[in-house]
Amino acid sequence: MYLKEKLDNGIRVVMERVPSVKSVSVGIWVRAGSRDEEEHEQGIAHFTEHMFFKGTKRRSAQAIAHEIDAMGGELNAFTSRETTTFYVKVLEEHLPQALDLLADLLLHAQFPTREIEREKQVVFEEIKMVEDDPEDYVSELHTQKLWEKNPLGRPILGSTETVRGFRRSTIQGYLKRHYRPTETVISVAGNFSVSPVIKLLNKVFGRSESNSRPLNRRATPVTAARVTHQEKRLEQTHFCLGAHGLAVNHPDRYGLYTLNSILGGSMSSRLFQQIREKRGLAYSVYSYLSSFEDTGLLTIYAAVNSRSFREAIRLTMSVIRELKERGITKEEYRTAVSQIKGGLLLNLESTSSRMSRLAKDELYFGRQLPVKELISGIEKVKAQQVKRLAQELFDEQNLSLTVLGPVPPKTDLKAFLSV
Repeated sequence: MYLKEKLDNGIRVVMERVPSVKSVSVGIWVRAGSRDEEEHEQGIAHFTEHMFFKGTKRRSAQAIAHEIDAMGGELNAFTSRETTTFYVKVLEEHLPQALDLLADLLLHAQFPTREIEREKQVVFEEIKMVEDDPEDYVSELHTQKLWEKNPLGRPILGSTETVRGFRRSTIQGYLKRHYRPTETVISVAGNFSVSPVIKLLNKVFGRSESNSRPLNRRATPVTAARVTHQEKRLEQTHFCLGAHGLAVNHPDRYGLYTLNSILGGSMSSRLFQQIREKRGLAYSVYSYLSSFEDTGLLTIYAAVNSRSFREAIRLTMSVIRELKERGITKEEYRTAVSQIKGGLLLNLESTSSRMSRLAKDELYFGRQLPVKELISGIEKVKAQQVKRLAQELFDEQNLSLTVLGPVPPKTDLKAFLSV
């Protein structure tokens, strides 16, 4: 059962009752991410998310950790380019206590200066961790180069220079601008009673005040075609080959899901079969989608021995060329549709996944997208639509390549990008 309500101060609440489970998941989704930061604030959305867990008037950081563990639950948060999310998952009988804990963090965090300075060291290590993981790092470099003049291309973690400059006033200024009831969605999924939950949510969240100052408008980035190579001493060469994607709510999104599945989104995909299974050039090779409210990316990733780099790139371009020229087969279409539908339905078995889907639907569509509607959208995809998308998105003028690690001498990277 799906319901949508508004708290007294305008916060939207989306709910889905699942009486057959024992758990309930609650997420507080704020429409504020790394793309909403000022240049000198890079990383503040993520840093602020960390700081909410460092103590309130009523609870120390240690008490917060002990309390959620005593409930046998999960309490966490994450920052993306467009949202910041705080969530809790507990057994139904612990929901009132869990909501009290979540509200205390978000409404009464103290942000003590000593904790801010200590947490900077934690984030510095997190930045180093990304730089030490070639798969994460080449993806980050790829996004930065494609959207380097737009906040959407910035690293979510920020840089050591920007993080070092954060003060308590930086956090408070950011929160005042972005953490507003009108930009907040509360999502609840699992086993709960609706009326008591609404009453409790109004009690703990319905009194926060709204800041009337309008938010800065998000600028849509221009996806620039670039070829980038960054040297690094690695055992493998890692690369991202990307094209312009689609926004979250684009009419062709179901066709793009199908294209991605056939290209590199599954074990039966063309890239996986050609590069890994038939030739053994890579352990890790796949494609993935990054979709936002106004734009997106379609990216292919692989890690190969430097001696196999040229062959891997040629094979990747050959797969793209074949999709553009010949389209997809009936068998590929059936497999892709079954895979996408299966993933969607399996996610319904998790209250956390249901909670996330509810919130994203509200933020991006302003309504719930019923499962039947999603399945219908997937089943309506036509082979010709997938071929057209491959031709449009993999236009030679829009392709970008980012390489991290060793490449053979005298390698002309731009020469590979011809489809």
